[in-house]
Amino acid sequence: MFMRQTLEGQWDKSVSMLHKIGLDETMIKSASFIILEQKFLELLEGEKVMDALKTLRTEIIPLSINDERVRVLSSYIISPSKNLFDVSHGKESIFRSRKKLLEELQKLLPPTVMIPEERLVHLVEQAVLLQKDACKFHNSSVGKLSLLADHKCGGGDIPSHTLQILEEHNDEVWFLQFSHNGKYLASSSGDCLVIIWEVMADGQVSLKHKLSGHQKPVSYISWSPDNDQLLTCGVEEAIKRWDIASGECLHTYEKRGLGLVSCTWAPDGKSIFSGVSDKSISMWDLEGKELKCWRGQKTTMIADIGMTADGKELVTVCKETVILLFGWETESEKTIVEDHPIISFALSEDKKFLLVSLLNGELHVWNIDGCTRLVAKYKGHKRTRFVVRSCFGGLEQAFIASGSEDSQVYIWHRLSKELILTLAGHTAAVNCVSWNPANPYMLASASDDRTIRIWGLNQVNMNGSRGQNSHNNNNNNNGVNYCNGGGGT
Repeated sequence: MFMRQTLEGQWDKSVSMLHKIGLDETMIKSASFIILEQKFLELLEGEKVMDALKTLRTEIIPLSINDERVRVLSSYIISPSKNLFDVSHGKESIFRSRKKLLEELQKLLPPTVMIPEERLVHLVEQAVLLQKDACKFHNSSVGKLSLLADHKCGGGDIPSHTLQILEEHNDEVWFLQFSHNGKYLASSSGDCLVIIWEVMADGQVSLKHKLSGHQKPVSYISWSPDNDQLLTCGVEEAIKRWDIASGECLHTYEKRGLGLVSCTWAPDGKSIFSGVSDKSISMWDLEGKELKCWRGQKTTMIADIGMTADGKELVTVCKETVILLFGWETESEKTIVEDHPIISFALSEDKKFLLVSLLNGELHVWNIDGCTRLVAKYKGHKRTRFVVRSCFGGLEQAFIASGSEDSQVYIWHRLSKELILTLAGHTAAVNCVSWNPANPYMLASASDDRTIRIWGLNQVNMNGSRGQNSHNNNNNNNGVNYCNGGGGT
């Protein structure tokens, strides 16, 4: 009734109603003031100046609040040209201004008195999100969630079937990473080669380039922000910058007498950062000029390096159990201290979370957006001797995936921390995993068995055929395509 009276401009009734709906005196005065202000402005708009003056003198001023606003309202009577209220001619515009008045009253009055606008819609949306977050297998944006029944996905939308086995490397595959747009996959191996694979429109992964030139095995790879270039880092060797379209090496970065151990791009793609074997960090322009070097205990021999969401902090492992968030512009330092030695780390797609792999076999997720805090722990995979890498992935990065020394890929539901799947297929330790950021149904794993496996959905449930490339179609084995080349080099 109060809302209707307000919308209909029954000002005396709506002010009177305030005394009947359980408000304290201060709140009644504040609400009365903004209601009577609307009354005053509409009277002025209707050129009923004496009535407006009477409202100001006998109703607004006796409230004895907001004296400054009262003086402004008084000036509207003396100088009508200074009217600043947003009430135009016409019923529609007056109705809009009264709706705005109701919104102001909703902010002022307790929700127990005046239910916020669209509160039911908000509650329904919360319920839908809660059901989605509680579903351990939710990995599809297709279809709408319903409140008519509890939402529950099967495991059919998680990439758990081997669709391709890539066999171009001649040694253990150490590292792999999808480009930011999901169109390419880069892999590196003990054979000193880096291979660029292209994700075709039909979902098949095809060899694009073999990049040779490193004298030592490549331990780390970093895609440029625009996906057009790639940085590769040999083990305590050099960093090379490659053009993806041509496969050409554009530049080699070296530091006399020292080895480079890690590499990453500046957010604008105009410079790069590298960890150095003397534990310092260097910044280079694209042509190889060293712009800055920060000495001291800034990094270790661990190849991982990254950048926070705002592009202002480098993330490195500076000691065995310590992660450094280094403000490269201000030289500020923040640290995350773990109880066990750090093996590797990976950043989430939004760069706000850090996934840390520890010597004791646990995975820890830290929130590094603002104040750092530990938010989750995962365990179950096997890690005793080798560097095993993990990643965020899936729809809205709702999952954690990791390699393992028992030749399997492990997948956890990020929110519940529950281990939901183990993927068998490799015949030796799985060193690295990468989830396609543009396709939640595609996961890649690299192994000591010298292969890369592309995991996807069960072919029976997928639209389209299993690929159109002749070199793949000739080698089908229970829906698995073996790739031994067939692309450019």
